[in-house]
Amino acid sequence: MATSNYIKNVAIFGAGGRSGRPIAESLLATGNHTVTALTRASSTSSLPPGIIKKVVDYSDPTTLVAALRNQDALIITLSVTTHALHPILVAAAAEANVPWILPNEWGLDTANETLVRDIPPLAGNVAQREQIEGLGVSSWIGVSTGFWYEWSLGIAEAFGVDFEKGVVTFFDEGEARISVSTWPQVGRAVARLLSLPVRADDSGEVSLERFRNRLVYVSSFVVAQKDMFESALRVTGTKAEEWKVVHEPSHERYASGLVDFKTGSMLGFGKVLYTRGFFPDRLGDLSAKEINGVLGLEDETARIDEYTAIAIERQKNEPHFWGL
Repeated sequence: MATSNYIKNVAIFGAGGRSGRPIAESLLATGNHTVTALTRASSTSSLPPGIIKKVVDYSDPTTLVAALRNQDALIITLSVTTHALHPILVAAAAEANVPWILPNEWGLDTANETLVRDIPPLAGNVAQREQIEGLGVSSWIGVSTGFWYEWSLGIAEAFGVDFEKGVVTFFDEGEARISVSTWPQVGRAVARLLSLPVRADDSGEVSLERFRNRLVYVSSFVVAQKDMFESALRVTGTKAEEWKVVHEPSHERYASGLVDFKTGSMLGFGKVLYTRGFFPDRLGDLSAKEINGVLGLEDETARIDEYTAIAIERQKNEPHFWGL
């Protein structure tokens, strides 16, 4: 572990993935961090130039411990199908004396008990944080980003916009506003967070200590389904009357998704997760809690069409893919 007041050595699990890669690239771009990717020998994911690769065996925790020695922070990005690895990574980080962990958050506000109750898998996020604190070695900072915009809009069942079929399904009236983040914004948020001093000096500057064992909230913009649809019209050059517009009560959509999820359906899980974010109580809107200003993150509303275009291409290539 570094003895300076700044994070230097950062290990990332999932650095070659869609969410992990922008984080790794943003950290490297600061010039202040040495970034290490923990990867399996069989992994075919490409890694950003300049990153250190350490091959680990998930069935052999000693390889994880060895790879995490002298790391100042561990960032975990996992798909919904690989959450079982999270406690293994946390235990290895504790044994390696890693002082800071950014656990696998990157979504809705899992500090909100109502959301955790209504979206059962989110209880796992709470358990992850409790494990870190229980081991008594590492501190955690959870980064809550809202839904990833270009990822989620690229899934017809998530934000309700089916580009291939020309159908938009509004939950209720499509007017509930939620916080969303683009992948580059997530990368910038993490890089700027981990570039803060660990401890504040007498000037009262913002430090990591301020966020110890807390969730922090960031976003690119706050948006409603109707805003997404208007962006889609601009990007595709189509008119509203060329689309089929459907309205579905959010509570009914959520309930049907919950029934499907209980049978093991990942599509059901997706309907529960996304629809709950659009409920009229607007618990998906994180703007009142955001620290965008603290981290110097700009609002990306003016760039929404750019990311809508990315989502359209993504939907063409993998329209029903829920993993990471």
